[in-house]
Amino acid sequence: MLSTYTKITFLYCTHMNNHRFNRILLAVDDTPCTLKAIEHAKELVREFNSSIALVTVVPPTSPAAYGADPLLGQQPIIVPEVSEIQQESAQRYLDSLGNAFEGAHEVFLFNKVGNVRDEILNTASEWTADLIIMGSNGKTGFEHFISGSVSESVIRKANCPVLVIPSKEE
Repeated sequence: MLSTYTKITFLYCTHMNNHRFNRILLAVDDTPCTLKAIEHAKELVREFNSSIALVTVVPPTSPAAYGADPLLGQQPIIVPEVSEIQQESAQRYLDSLGNAFEGAHEVFLFNKVGNVRDEILNTASEWTADLIIMGSNGKTGFEHFISGSVSESVIRKANCPVLVIPSKEE
């Protein structure tokens, strides 16, 4: 049975009628769809007095080909400072978001490096999340075909319910 609560669609199973989401994992990045997911997560955290974990994932730094000539056997280089700057920026972002969840039972921050889908799923498993919340940027067509959808792949592999908040206004 589907029901709607403040623009969030839930699928209720008979065995989940009295289920409380005590540990909510919110996957965040710096896209507009995350802002909507944050607002919905705040409502659920207040409703259930849950603990919340915020996870952001920085993809591994790609080697830069600046000054490298493959014809001369020169390999692309990885500039460690770029990775450090990305990690520091992500941590500042997490810290600022963590302060916004004043109604939470506890707030946990996870700043990961790696494949976005894999790190979200690993964090949910290790932290034993009851619910994963994430935004969807609504990619369609060729763009979706080329890059895929992180939210779709998380839904397929997750061991707990996943709430995906669409970026488009209804």
